[in-house]
Amino acid sequence: MELLNLFVAASMPVLKVLLLTALGSFLALDTIDLLGEDARNSMNRASLSTQNSIFSNFLLIVFYVFSPALIGGNLANTITYESMIKLWFMPVNILFAFIVGSGLGWMVNLLTKPPPHLRGLVIGCCAAGNLGNILIIIIPAVCKESGTPFGAADVCSTYAMAYASLSMAIGAIYLWVYAYNVVRISVEASLKQVGKNGSSVGNSSIASSMTEPIGFSEPLLSQVDAVTIEHNTEALPLARFEKKNQLSLTDKIKHYMLEISQTLNLKKLFAPSTNAAIVGFVVGVVPWLRKLMIGDTAPLRVIEDSTILLGEGAIPALSLIIGANLLRGLRATGTQKSMVFGIVVARYIALPLAGIGIVKGLMRLNLVKADPLYEFVLLIQYAVPPAMNMGTITQMFGSGETECSVIMLWTYSLASISLTLWCTFFLWLVSSSV
Repeated sequence: MELLNLFVAASMPVLKVLLLTALGSFLALDTIDLLGEDARNSMNRASLSTQNSIFSNFLLIVFYVFSPALIGGNLANTITYESMIKLWFMPVNILFAFIVGSGLGWMVNLLTKPPPHLRGLVIGCCAAGNLGNILIIIIPAVCKESGTPFGAADVCSTYAMAYASLSMAIGAIYLWVYAYNVVRISVEASLKQVGKNGSSVGNSSIASSMTEPIGFSEPLLSQVDAVTIEHNTEALPLARFEKKNQLSLTDKIKHYMLEISQTLNLKKLFAPSTNAAIVGFVVGVVPWLRKLMIGDTAPLRVIEDSTILLGEGAIPALSLIIGANLLRGLRATGTQKSMVFGIVVARYIALPLAGIGIVKGLMRLNLVKADPLYEFVLLIQYAVPPAMNMGTITQMFGSGETECSVIMLWTYSLASISLTLWCTFFLWLVSSSV
């Protein structure tokens, strides 16, 4: 297969993403303001009470309806018990990407020495890639291009969407379990340092903005509890110790599980897209549910058709939202350039090279099935830009929002070049092994 044909096949989907993203940035301009700051914040904070405009409600519909329908519908349609056994390596592959990315993020922190409250953001941006929106757009689009080694376009698109949906669900779980807590620990450590040294470390505004994370709709303590703690700070540890000793074993287990749930932020872990993935898995794997809903002769096939119809609106809507979120980076100033450069090198050079070694090495050991499309998906998971939800996480803690917007601006701007080149190379790799 000629390299030029591979380059064209790889560049067309990326150009589609670029055009839709540019349109989203245009709609977010102050003169247009269809996807302005208020609407984006309404979606990112996932709070129906913050904004009531038509467009903010549209963004919430994308978050709560379109994306879950896209993921759940495609997983239920293509995932079976047999295919789940074949796809066992995908969660492991994404875990490897997070581990290698974390190591690269640690090196970026070591070399560029960003402020303490940004170190978790750097690690999170290097570790957590956009394993949802980008893959859902690019991979099925690659199937439709002529000259690819993936066979019939309709069959390829069906399985490509299933792989991308599975990747999105697993990536969301890892992001909220790992990246969220990395940022949280970094912010809390910086806050403690600010408390010890006053305003000598960083900005004093950091401490004030992080004391109450943005995005929580309810206070962590009631007014009565807060007053009690304020007047009994010295006796509080002893009281808690005595209370724990009086609890039964079952109550202690419940208490510790509650603490773990609050620490890991399980509420964010079970986002609508994750819940939809779980439903899709259940419907696809359980035989009688699959016969009931999936297929042209299924009694409840109208549910599948309606779900897929809703999901088709997610791809263009998500692309517009990405473009709207990137506009903020153009207006930001004062971000450390070496930090941004380090993240770009880590995500677009070091991580894809590591991914090639991991995937190809395991394929030679016959631990991964020899399927060109599946191999392409595994490889591209190492070459995507940082997860857009990193911006949501910084908004929740009120720390690093400006820096995150600049990181997203540059990484997504350069993604048009990087993804095209890496997709071309990955297509050549998988086609040469066919």
